[in-house]
Amino acid sequence: MNIWIEFVICAGLILYSGSRLSIYGDLIAEKNGLGKGWIGLVLLATVTSLPELITSVSAVTINDLPSMAVSGTIGSCIFNMLVIALLDVLSKNRPVSNMVHDGHLLSAGFGILLLGFVAIDIGFGKYFPVLKDLNSCGPISLLFILIYLLAMRLIYEYEKVRLNEVAGELAESSDISKLGLPMAMFWFGLNSLVIVGAACFLPGIGEQIAKQTGWGESFIGSSLIAITTSLPEITVSVTAARMGSFDMAVANLLGSNLFNVAILAITDFFYFKGPLLRSVDPVNASTAICSMMALAIVVIGLTYRSQKKFLFLAGDAIAISIVYLIANLILYLAR
Repeated sequence: MNIWIEFVICAGLILYSGSRLSIYGDLIAEKNGLGKGWIGLVLLATVTSLPELITSVSAVTINDLPSMAVSGTIGSCIFNMLVIALLDVLSKNRPVSNMVHDGHLLSAGFGILLLGFVAIDIGFGKYFPVLKDLNSCGPISLLFILIYLLAMRLIYEYEKVRLNEVAGELAESSDISKLGLPMAMFWFGLNSLVIVGAACFLPGIGEQIAKQTGWGESFIGSSLIAITTSLPEITVSVTAARMGSFDMAVANLLGSNLFNVAILAITDFFYFKGPLLRSVDPVNASTAICSMMALAIVVIGLTYRSQKKFLFLAGDAIAISIVYLIANLILYLAR
C-alpha cells in the first residue's frame, strides 16, 4: 500500500476515535464523580493526549526514533498554539484573546516553564547527572511530572468554581450523554484500542515518509506527526468553540501542552539508551523555544486584549502563525 494512503488511514482513525474518546472519557468521569475534581482534570487531559503518548512511546520502543518522538510531542505544543490562533475564525468580530478569562495565564505560564526546561535539557543536558537506577533517565524528566501535577492542582484550585460549571458540558452536548457507565466504558476501551493501533504504526510511517522525501525525521515529526496526533484536541476545541465555549477550547489546548511535556518524561522511562532529550537532534530545541514564544504571545494577547481583527485574525493570532511557520522552516532547513 502507498505510504501516504497508510498515513491518511492512520490520521482518519485517530481523528474519529480520538474525538469520540474525549467525549466518552468526559462521560465516564462525570458518572464516576471524577469530573468535578482535579483528578478528573488530569484524567481528561490524558485522554485527549493519548495519541501523542502512544506515538511517542512506540517511536522509541518499536521504531528506535527518539528524534521523531520528541519532535512530534513538542511539535504538538506549537501546533496547539496555532489552533488557538485559528479559533479567531470562529469568534466572529472579537478576537479570542478578548473573549476568554485571564485565568489561562496560569496554564500558559506553566507551559513556558516546562518548555524552557525541555530546551535546556536538549541543549545543555549533557552537563547534568543521569539517574542510572531509572533506565538512565534524566533528572529533569522527574521534574516534568512534578511540575505538571503541581500545575494541574493550582489550575484546579484557581478555577474550581468555573471548572465545576463546565464539567461534562462536552459530553452533555453529544448524542451519547444518555449512555450508561458500562456502555460508555466499553466504547471508551474500543476507541482506545483503535488509537493505540494507529499510533503504534505512525512513527514507522513517518520514518518511511522522511526517507522518501528527504525532509528529515525532526521535520516530519514536528509537522505531519504532530498535526495527526493533535487531531482529537482540534476536534474537541472546535466543537467547544462552535458551542460558544471559547474558554473550554483554549483550556483544552493549553492543558494539552502541559501534558505533552509530561509525555516526554514518560517516554524517557521507556528509552533505555540514555536520557531521551540528550539523544535527539539539537535542532529540536528550536521547536521548544518557538513554542515558548507562541505561549508568550498568548500571554501578551490575554493581557492586552485587543478589540480588533485584521480581516479574520487578530494581531496575536497572526504573530503565532508566523512563529509556527518559522519553527517548521528551521527544522526543514536543518534536515
